[in-house]
Amino acid sequence: MKDLNTRWIKIKGLLFLVIGAVSATLIILDQPNWRTAVLLALAIWSFCRFYYFAFYVIEKYVDPGYKFSGLLSFLKYLLRRRG
Repeated sequence: MKDLNTRWIKIKGLLFLVIGAVSATLIILDQPNWRTAVLLALAIWSFCRFYYFAFYVIEKYVDPGYKFSGLLSFLKYLLRRRG
């Protein structure tokens, strides 16, 4: 595997954080009420938990022999296991 530049990985992570914060702020400013804020928080939390489930839980507890490379890989894995 190619060596990854940790500086660029950190910059990429920071950009994801900035994009998420700006997007969430714009949604709240567009619809400034508690319902929107709570639903946005729940959506963010549940997507984070799904991502954790798709990569960590499946790989560590369900099928330790399979290494996922992305969400498309996870989808292919699920479809293959079903058939």
